[in-house]
Amino acid sequence: METYDQIREAADFLKNALSEPIPEIAIILGSGLGAFAEGLNNRIVIEMSDIPYWPVPTVEGHRGRIVFGKTGMVPILALQGRVHFYEGYSIQEVVFSVRVIKEIGIKTLIITNAAGSLNPSFTIGDLMIITDHINFMFTNPLIGLPASLSSSGLRFPDMSEPYDSEYISIAESVGRDLNIPLKKGVLIACTGPSYETAAEVRMMRSFGADAVCMSTVPEVIAGVQMGLRIFGISCITNLGTGLSKEKLTHVEVEKASQNIKDTFVKVIREIINRIFNI
Repeated sequence: METYDQIREAADFLKNALSEPIPEIAIILGSGLGAFAEGLNNRIVIEMSDIPYWPVPTVEGHRGRIVFGKTGMVPILALQGRVHFYEGYSIQEVVFSVRVIKEIGIKTLIITNAAGSLNPSFTIGDLMIITDHINFMFTNPLIGLPASLSSSGLRFPDMSEPYDSEYISIAESVGRDLNIPLKKGVLIACTGPSYETAAEVRMMRSFGADAVCMSTVPEVIAGVQMGLRIFGISCITNLGTGLSKEKLTHVEVEKASQNIKDTFVKVIREIINRIFNI
């Protein structure tokens, strides 16, 4: 389990590597969605492998870099990739990045992922605003949280609004103004790395979930515990097993992410501009 000293050392490394001002907003970019970071102005690129104690992604589509720059006039910290529980990392290591960015002064977190559709009305290439989630990973990043970390937030955080309602409203208005239809729905997270069976898809749909992923939820739980304001969006990269005759592969997920990247970047940039009233 990570310690506060490890988090502080990683945060100090980032602070020393970044130019002023330290941004108030960060974005975690999911599988194949790293293009947003490539379009930032005045970029400073930091390899995750150079940061003390920082777990490094091993999955294709996750570059393993932190990019500091500006989108328009807004300074932002972009994480090109994340680590997953299925990679063999502990659940605390999965949320290490969230604890570090909070330590450097981040107040708002945009979190993204590639997700499979459970909702028959969704199609590949849709963007889904996450309104709520279901933790189906059978673990929680707050389990065993030491006092040195729990003191940075509540031991028993309220989860009635993990995704900020004001940010959701902003995103809805962006979709209308840009004439980009944005879906809304509930995300369910499983451990992976195997894709879901058709029976599991039917079960998760009966739970009220609209999309499924293998990430995001642990990071959101940790972020809420520390008081971050969070907005989440999923890129629907495949249809759940049983909703399509196509076999599921990670290559197809990355391909779908690439096909939607321009729309994704346009939506995210405008949401950030409106959050900061620019």
